[in-house]
Amino acid sequence: MRTFDLVAALLVLSAGFSYLNHRLLKLPTSIGLMALTLLAAAGVVVAGQFVPALPAAAKAFVAQINFNEAVLHGILGFMLFAGALHVDLRALSRWTVPVLVLATAGVVISTAVVGGLTWLVLHALGIDARFAYCLLFGALISPTDPIAVLGLLKDLHAPEALEVKIAGESLFNDGVGVVVFLAVLGVATGGEDASLVTVAGHFLREAGGGAVFGLAVGYVAYRLFKSVDNYQVEVLLSLAVVAGCYAAAEHLHLSAPIAVVLAGLFVGNPGRAYAMSPTTVNRLDQFWELVDEVLNAVLFVLIGLEVLVLTFTGTLLAAGLAAVGVVLLARLASVALPVGLLRRRYPFEPYTVPILTWGGLRGGISVAMALSVPVDTGGTPVPERDAVIAMTYVVVTFSVLAQGLTVGPLVRRWLPQTERKEHT
Repeated sequence: MRTFDLVAALLVLSAGFSYLNHRLLKLPTSIGLMALTLLAAAGVVVAGQFVPALPAAAKAFVAQINFNEAVLHGILGFMLFAGALHVDLRALSRWTVPVLVLATAGVVISTAVVGGLTWLVLHALGIDARFAYCLLFGALISPTDPIAVLGLLKDLHAPEALEVKIAGESLFNDGVGVVVFLAVLGVATGGEDASLVTVAGHFLREAGGGAVFGLAVGYVAYRLFKSVDNYQVEVLLSLAVVAGCYAAAEHLHLSAPIAVVLAGLFVGNPGRAYAMSPTTVNRLDQFWELVDEVLNAVLFVLIGLEVLVLTFTGTLLAAGLAAVGVVLLARLASVALPVGLLRRRYPFEPYTVPILTWGGLRGGISVAMALSVPVDTGGTPVPERDAVIAMTYVVVTFSVLAQGLTVGPLVRRWLPQTERKEHT
């Protein structure tokens, strides 16, 4: 099937499921689309009892989609930019240290906790998994997905301080998580030295270099926006910023997600305030809101379709269900420990830890990283791959459907009425 045919099919499915969700389910877009896609996939499996060729055709279609390529090297950059574009830098600056600590130390703590507990769970289930691959699962499942989290924030009406913490952490820990994942993957596959110094150097080079590169690209974009007053040209420039920044950062072996987030913050704050006319600001916001909605729809349809080509056994399903508890426990530790230390200098409301814990959704980025785990290394099979992918998919499905559906009511219960934003 041609690339255009794949894109056309995904857009048709996304539009159709969006319509059905809007008319019938009335769920948040990401949750409704994933639920409908999973139901459609289940329908294909059931229909296969009567039309055996149908599941095979559906699997062949999904198998042609390179999920890792589509998400990590396509959709992610545009959606991160769309999210960063609307983050208030002045509000974020007041919480810079907590956000960065949650996005870095939080990911490291969660990776270690998930890795250790996963090793114990898998061995208890009779799966002889190497610790490096358990740690790899911890690295890919620890970052919260900004695509899922930012979509959720639209409906929460939470206080600004809480919203900034959630949005800021999800935007930055995504980039940090990818860097940690690649470092652990290099160690697990024997491609890199396992020393702490090597891993730390890799992290500093990619994350720090990505931040500097993103700021440089943002500044160049700012100067270009300032020199022209034509919203068509400026919208095109914003597209070039995302695509060019992300692609260049990857070729330079820097963190492309962190680079594009910093570029988006620069364009969305100094750029919006000093380099754009009101007409351009309005058009740019409308354009990126539409891009965000379309890509969000396609992404969650992709996640739902991926179930058709995954391998599940009773043991792997049990591992996935156990992983849900492991990941939630690790998320609690990775939030509670930094917040407990930071309370001495920063005011945290009593509900911060439970909301950050339950609101830390996982999504397509984790699935994409899991699918990028190699089938073999140097001709030696990687038996842990099926377990890593199965656990990731179960955790992501639970996160989007269960946590995504309940976090809104829980936030409304936890937050005092006086602290909620008015719905506008």
